[in-house]
Amino acid sequence: MNTFTDWINNTGVPIVFILVGGVAAYYLGTKILNAITRQIVRGHLRNSPKKDVEKRQATLANLVTGIWRLLIAATTVAAILKQLFPAFDLSPFFAGAGIIGIAIAFGAQTLVKDFLTGIFIITENQYRVGDYVTINDADGRVEYIGTRSTVIRDDSGNVHYLPNGSIIHVINKTMGYSKVNFKILLNAATDLDNAISVINQVGDALAESSKWKAKILSPPQFSAIGAFTSSSIEVTITGKTQPSDQWSVTAEMRKRLITAFEKGDIKLA
Repeated sequence: MNTFTDWINNTGVPIVFILVGGVAAYYLGTKILNAITRQIVRGHLRNSPKKDVEKRQATLANLVTGIWRLLIAATTVAAILKQLFPAFDLSPFFAGAGIIGIAIAFGAQTLVKDFLTGIFIITENQYRVGDYVTINDADGRVEYIGTRSTVIRDDSGNVHYLPNGSIIHVINKTMGYSKVNFKILLNAATDLDNAISVINQVGDALAESSKWKAKILSPPQFSAIGAFTSSSIEVTITGKTQPSDQWSVTAEMRKRLITAFEKGDIKLA
């Protein structure tokens, strides 16, 4: 009985405190580091678009808190083992684990490459959680960036898991700002000056409307005349929007142009 009581007092109670402290550090530390990371990013990117700041915050917060959780878990396990086996020297175990780790690293160079590439992707801010990207053959929105892999969900809902080491070329469609860029075909007999005037008026009205002005950095306007034939003239319309808003702005601009063209008797090809 005394032996059990002694074990509770000398080993059981400290283990409970270690577990409680580990859990507290795990969750409280995560919240604190998350808040600090977001504040630091906000300070460094205070002149950047709001969506860019939010994406960078989410990406770096995930990285920092992930490392913190790993450290706390490892420290807690080591402290518990020290309580359970006080006479056992754990240093050879950790040294052996280090040797095994080195051996694994040499035997699993792909994993090491994935890890290092993931660190470079995050630190160089190549893309963030929430960005719409094209990576290798995957095209979609970034849902997760880890030190080993990147997860992308495409427009069909399919999820692509990409080892970071395999990423060679990245197209980020939502970095800093996005662009409206689409073409329409007008009837060859159309009065171009009138059509261009209508297009610009529609773009200005869209940019000034309360629902859309926060999304538009520069109004969609006539940009260029492209290919033309005896029956059609190609007209390009461009503008600048907040990151990721180009698709909704383009759809609204098209809808408004259809109505404006009908009122102005402007014929499409």
